[in-house]
Amino acid sequence: MSIILDPWFYAVAIPAVFLLGLAKGGFSGVGIAATPLLALYLPPLEAAGLLLPVLITQDLISLYVYRHHWDARSLKVMLPGALAGMAIAWWTASIVSDDAVRLIVGGVGLVFVLNVWLRPHASAVKLSDAAGVFWGAVSGFTSFMTQGGGPPYQVYMLPQLLPKLVLVGTTTIFFAIINALKIGPYFLLGQFTPANLGTSLALLPLAAAANMAGIWLVKRTPTGLFYRIAYALLFVVSVALLYQGLSHLVRGAT
Repeated sequence: MSIILDPWFYAVAIPAVFLLGLAKGGFSGVGIAATPLLALYLPPLEAAGLLLPVLITQDLISLYVYRHHWDARSLKVMLPGALAGMAIAWWTASIVSDDAVRLIVGGVGLVFVLNVWLRPHASAVKLSDAAGVFWGAVSGFTSFMTQGGGPPYQVYMLPQLLPKLVLVGTTTIFFAIINALKIGPYFLLGQFTPANLGTSLALLPLAAAANMAGIWLVKRTPTGLFYRIAYALLFVVSVALLYQGLSHLVRGAT
């Protein structure tokens, strides 16, 4: 099994895998930057496919650590929508613009964070089950396309104001299920090339180390600070996605 040897690939892949490790450890907002980083070298869907074995490995570590901390109601509400969103993404994977997906994900995240910051009391209002199904569908769609399901997921989950470890555990279970269900569609879309699979295996030790670092940080971060960091990370990544999507569209139009 071959691997990618270009050093420029690892210049973006190593930071991307480290960000995924922090995300799977609990800082979920930062994980959305991983695929855009890797997409500087590979097409976005191929980058998402290369990262999937890394994500699943990290999921297994986090599932063990947070197995006692999760909210069943949130999963029951969001997972049906996520499955529908993934089905739509699979169907449209060959025709949807990558930059359009970046703009949607970045716009959703930015509007949500600005609403929380400008209307702080609104962040404590829990959304309806229908809203949970909707945002679950958006999260499933964007997760399939770019491994970027975090912002739509957080639009519904952060206002629930769950205890820190419960939020992290619920997030871990949600995306572990989503990632496992991507294996078949990604295989059918031809994203698991020998070089990609070999490279994913080579990155696994770093992925495990980064995951443990994220778990260590989450357990030592006060709840209030944890939420402030989550919102700040979501803001930064959302702006970066908007910039990336707009700049690519402008370059394509000129």
